[in-house]
Amino acid sequence: MIRGLWTAASGMAAQQMAIDTVSNNLANANTTGFKKSRANFQDLMYQNYLIAGATTADGNQTPSGIQVGMGVKPASVQKMFKEGDYLQTGNDLDFAIEGKGFFSVQHGDEVLYTRAGNFQVDREGFITTTAGDRLIPEVNVPEGTILVTLRPNGRLTAHGADEAILATADIPLTSFINPAGLFAVGQNLLRPTEGSGDAIEGIPGEGGFGTLSNNQLEMSNVSVVDEMVSMIVGQRAYEANSKALQTGDSMLGIANGLKR
Repeated sequence: MIRGLWTAASGMAAQQMAIDTVSNNLANANTTGFKKSRANFQDLMYQNYLIAGATTADGNQTPSGIQVGMGVKPASVQKMFKEGDYLQTGNDLDFAIEGKGFFSVQHGDEVLYTRAGNFQVDREGFITTTAGDRLIPEVNVPEGTILVTLRPNGRLTAHGADEAILATADIPLTSFINPAGLFAVGQNLLRPTEGSGDAIEGIPGEGGFGTLSNNQLEMSNVSVVDEMVSMIVGQRAYEANSKALQTGDSMLGIANGLKR
């Protein structure tokens, strides 16, 4: 059997994953706080016919060897945490992180993390995500609040009539040594793993953490142009591998037709 059939098939499977990743990026091009992903690949083992540096019959050394590769496999799908563009919204409860860090939210029995700052208030006045997960620490916006301000250091203030201060709270940020190791659970939420390391909490604007502001949102960091180029590259690579598969099939057909 021609080895190239399986090698080309592995290439088609790899390019399919690349296209799947690009498609998800494009689908979330307008998702608040979304971070795009990149598919990474590795070559497989090689069949060695001749090792570089081997001694020949006349005492010379071969400058290069003969290795035939077995194809490719997916190595990882990596989240890219470059900041997205910022959109001015005029909404007091739209928070943006300018720099490193994540918001912490209570999702059921666990604490999860997000870059999406499009918060709302529930019927009890607590600040929550669009799915109802409360911001940590819990922040209550009292009845009668007409303006919410958020300073770069995370100090949130609820203002009432006649400039009265109704409530204040400090919103910390959380970071990870390896944010690419976070596990995406959907709903713009991320779960820590052994790969991400433990959560590190800090004050916005200090110790390398980003700063906070309201009335604006961080949008997706997906570049539609870049993703379209990646899609074309993946499509052509898939097509090239399919041609290799067809060529291998034709060669087998020729071999099968030698004896009539």
